[in-house]
Amino acid sequence: MFRAAWENAPPPGFELVSIFRDPVTPEGGVRWQPGDGPLQVGPVHAVIALWGVTPGQRADLSDNGILAIEAQTLAHQLNAERVLHCSSAAIYKPSLHPLSEDIPGDPQNDYGRAKLEMEHAVADWYAAHPYGPKPCLMRIGNVAGADSLFATMRASPHVTLDRFADGQGPRRSYIAPQDFLHALVGLLRCPLDDAPFLVNMSAPKATSMQAIAEAAGCDIAWKEASENANALVELDTTRLQKIAPLPMSSADPDRLLETWRSRAETQ
Repeated sequence: MFRAAWENAPPPGFELVSIFRDPVTPEGGVRWQPGDGPLQVGPVHAVIALWGVTPGQRADLSDNGILAIEAQTLAHQLNAERVLHCSSAAIYKPSLHPLSEDIPGDPQNDYGRAKLEMEHAVADWYAAHPYGPKPCLMRIGNVAGADSLFATMRASPHVTLDRFADGQGPRRSYIAPQDFLHALVGLLRCPLDDAPFLVNMSAPKATSMQAIAEAAGCDIAWKEASENANALVELDTTRLQKIAPLPMSSADPDRLLETWRSRAETQ
C-alpha cells in the first residue's frame, strides 16, 4: 500500500529503493536480508523500516526489537542520517482523551508490549551511538485498508461492531495510505535537529468505525461491548501537525475508503 501511494505520487527529490527478503522481488526491488552482507545501494538519506512482526504471524513478537536494531545497523552502514520505525498506538492504554507522545506507555496486549520493548531497544541503541543515524518511532494508528475492519469488509458486506453504553460504536484514529505517505515525507524532509524521536501518525481526529462501514455500503450487526472493549483510541497529533499538517477531512470515511475502493476496482 505504501509503495503504491509512492508510485502514484512520487515525492520530488526522493528515489525509493524497495528492499525485499523474498527470493522473488517486484520489478525495481532489491533482495536483501540481515546476514547477507553489505547492501549495494546509495547514497542513502534515510531507511524506512516498514518491517515487523504482527499478531497471527506465528512468529515471536520480540523479533520487532531485533528488526529495529537491524534497521539502525543497516542505516549506520549506509551512512543514512535517519531511520523511520513502525511503532504502534497499541503501546498506549486507551483513554477517553487523546493520547499524546508524552504519556508513558502502558500497553494492554502482547503486541503493544513488544512494540514498547522495541522502542526501548532503539532508545538504548541511539544512546550508545549518539552520532546516528537518528531514529524516529512512528506510533501508527489504524491504517485504512490494513486493519481488522477493512479485512472484514473485504471478506463480507456484513460487519459486527461493539455497541457501548452511549449507544455508539468504537472510534479509532485512522490514516489513509496517501496521507501516511504525506506524513512520512514530512518526517524525511524536516531538519534532523527537529525530527522527533516519537510521533503519533494518524488523521487529526478519530473516526467512527460505524461511519466507515456505512460509507462502504456494509450491513452492521451490533453486539454489546464487553468490559474490556475500548470505545475510543484517539491519538493526539499536535506534534505531527507541526511537521506534516493533515486537514480534519483526512479522517472522513470517504477519504479513508479512497485507496481501498480503487484497489478493489483493479482486482
